Amino acid sequence: MKKHSKGRRNLLIVAAGTAAMASGLATLLVLSRLPGSAAGALLRPGDRSVVSLGNEIYAEHCASCHGRSLEGHPTWQVRDAQGYLPAPPHDETGHTWHHPDKLLFDITKLGVAEAAKLERYQTRMPAFEGILTDEEIIAALSFIKAQWPERIRERHDEMNRHLQKRQGAGE
Repeated sequence: MKKHSKGRRNLLIVAAGTAAMASGLATLLVLSRLPGSAAGALLRPGDRSVVSLGNEIYAEHCASCHGRSLEGHPTWQVRDAQGYLPAPPHDETGHTWHHPDKLLFDITKLGVAEAAKLERYQTRMPAFEGILTDEEIIAALSFIKAQWPERIRERHDEMNRHLQKRQGAGE
């Protein structure tokens, strides 16, 4: 009876270790598919010329859904009759700042489904590849980030630094 319990325990340990390794490899795979060579900061909220261009890009391509003041749709967390989630806010009340720069860039350029590898995810947000250049996407996202309170920008920067360290360490 003891041998059976010990064998089962060893199997569980091996399974847990395998799951942890698979999770780490999946994270590396996702990060390696993001544009650029590192998962660190792309956005430049402190660069006035970039933020100014981003303001123009945001006004033309984003504000009609996400709001001129980045406020998003009032019921952004509730699916509509067709099953779509309305546009979320990009201010500090939303979840934009919960995502690293590279993911925000990919979502904007490639669309949510492709960026997040969710084949069946339905959204009304278009992919902007072929509409905006990479620099214009970075400018629009930099404008958004420049509107966040300092404490939120600092948390977002820390997340980007943490991801960059993890990628550099080969996790």
